[in-house]
Amino acid sequence: MSKQWQKVKLGEVLRHRKGFITIDDLTNYKRPRVQLHVQGIVLRDEVPGALIKTKTQQVCRAGEFLVAEIDAKVGGFGIVPESLAGSIVSSHYFRFVIDESKLDRRFLDFFVRTPTFRDQVAAQGSTNYAAIRPAHVLGYEIPLLPLAEQRRVVARIEALAAQIHEARTLRHQATEEAEALSYTSLRQARHQLLNSKHPKSRLGTLTKVTSGGTPSRDNPSFWDGDIPWIKTGELLDGDISNAQEHITQGAVENSSARLFPPETVLIALYGQGQTRGRTGRLLISATTNQACCAVLPKPEKFEPRFIQFWLRSLYVELREEAQGGAQPNWNGAMIKDLEIALPPLAEQRRIVAELDALQAEVDALKRLQAETTAELDALLPSILDRAFNGEL
Repeated sequence: MSKQWQKVKLGEVLRHRKGFITIDDLTNYKRPRVQLHVQGIVLRDEVPGALIKTKTQQVCRAGEFLVAEIDAKVGGFGIVPESLAGSIVSSHYFRFVIDESKLDRRFLDFFVRTPTFRDQVAAQGSTNYAAIRPAHVLGYEIPLLPLAEQRRVVARIEALAAQIHEARTLRHQATEEAEALSYTSLRQARHQLLNSKHPKSRLGTLTKVTSGGTPSRDNPSFWDGDIPWIKTGELLDGDISNAQEHITQGAVENSSARLFPPETVLIALYGQGQTRGRTGRLLISATTNQACCAVLPKPEKFEPRFIQFWLRSLYVELREEAQGGAQPNWNGAMIKDLEIALPPLAEQRRIVAELDALQAEVDALKRLQAETTAELDALLPSILDRAFNGEL
């Protein structure tokens, strides 16, 4: 910290505000959540007073410094936003009024994110979750500059933070564009094949299309065996050589779970977020849950990767189709009814090689964007450290 900056205890610029209200059963109350690692204060929920068991609560004001008694040591503190003025917290939180004639709340908001401040919090107690008391908070030190200088530092930090946000947004857009390029290339390849002279048919007539099942969780003898059991969340449009969970031979013999051979292509019929429509190719023998549709290609007709690329090319279209109609999920009948071209195996392998090469370029670009995003994420802490060392 700059030697020229005066350091004072927070007790000189903060006041611990006490006082409680009694909850009215007929009134709705907002309750905040103080996120860990100094990630801000957000709305947790809004509930009627009748559902709040502890009838004695504290009321927050916008601009107060709110500290969680137990979670402070892991960054459970922050400035109450305007949107949560009037929200309520239990006695396990401490509210501090900022003397804004001496301390700009934004200056405090940035300072509490620095290692300098968090090290002071961590020094209290003997364990990570040792309770923090109001006296501890008031004893922490902060550099106290004239208000005009505080605001200059805040403006500089905010300007640099805005640049970081813009750069992060551009990186995110570049990643999305790389994904879009991949899907566009897959769709173009599929449309060219459908317009070619190669034979066409329905996927269900040329392959076996089926699904897996989930053994009863109530039977412990079915679980923690040696047979991989794949869930839709493990389908990431790549190859699958391992599983998060395993079942026993008894589970295969006494449930709807089926053992699929290597080169089986899986597609997620439903799942959270972007899961539905994702694919995977088995490199091992494995079972799956019922949300995974399994396509078993005949080796004399199909290169498995060709089918996987074909299914991937339909990802966006089938998701939009399902969202637009009454059908919320896919099903095996939809997969069986998909039209597919049947070029010679040599042609399939050539197409797969070209798409693999393109995917490798897309993946390399995404890795680069991920690395630069991580670098951007590390910039703000560095900026804060410089700011409170008088280097901005």
